[in-house]
Amino acid sequence: MESAGGPYLNTAVMTSPVGIARLLQMTFGCTTFSLVAHQGGFSAAYGTFCMFVWTFCFAITVFIITCEFTHLHSCLRISWGNFTAAFAMLATLMSVTAAVIYPLYFVQLSCYPIGCEVRDFRIAASVFAGLLFVAYAVEVFLTRAKPGQVTSYMATVSGLLKIVQAFVACIIFGALVNDSQYSKYVATQWCVAVFSFCFVMTVVVVAFSVTGKTATLWFPFERSVVVYTFVAVLLYVSAAVIWPVFCFDSKYGSPQRPALCAKGRCPWDSQLVIAVFTYVNLLLYVVDLAYSQRIRFVSHL
Repeated sequence: MESAGGPYLNTAVMTSPVGIARLLQMTFGCTTFSLVAHQGGFSAAYGTFCMFVWTFCFAITVFIITCEFTHLHSCLRISWGNFTAAFAMLATLMSVTAAVIYPLYFVQLSCYPIGCEVRDFRIAASVFAGLLFVAYAVEVFLTRAKPGQVTSYMATVSGLLKIVQAFVACIIFGALVNDSQYSKYVATQWCVAVFSFCFVMTVVVVAFSVTGKTATLWFPFERSVVVYTFVAVLLYVSAAVIWPVFCFDSKYGSPQRPALCAKGRCPWDSQLVIAVFTYVNLLLYVVDLAYSQRIRFVSHL
């Protein structure tokens, strides 16, 4: 008798290199947050963020594995290739952040005062958090677009950079709300407007690509993305010039960190973080502009 499950289950996807990477992601993710929840422990906003990253990535990875194994992704009204490529890049960035933050704030070599058992659990969780990042990075490497290959936009260098740009913008926003004093000058408020506009537009590009709606638009989406990227470069150039001047020039701010500035609550520190990541995002948009002129959008993959 013919097996009824044959036509409906895709067993090959579980044994492919990408499938193995996803199984490792699920295993490492579950192990990491289980170790932390059982005995490692977490606290404050940093620990909550790490737990959110591990549980969120685990849940989405299980969803992807289930959909591909049962072919359910064909029933979803999204561009599956764009969705999985975008998530893999986002999970890589989130997991490497958590893999750095958790040991930085919660791991110590001595047993006092948390106890040796808690210390060991935290060290083990940190190791598996690092392995989780490696597993997601491997998936990005395996699914990235190869030269001359027809693939999803989010798997191209330009598409992956969109995720990184949005992630870096979130870091900038986190520093902005941490007493950065951005409202002190109109010029720094302009920089916030630049960060916000570019972030929103980047998210819109990703959303249209993931939902597979680029072909239904009445304007050429491919050309619009290139034009937007060029505008984003110009806007970030203005922010990269204005922000350091109005924060670190002696006429408007302080060239050096104030001696009486409290650690963790110093506006100068937040302003420095914003300045650094402004230049990071500027570089990302420049590279994006260079690559976006050499690709073609494929909305149905």
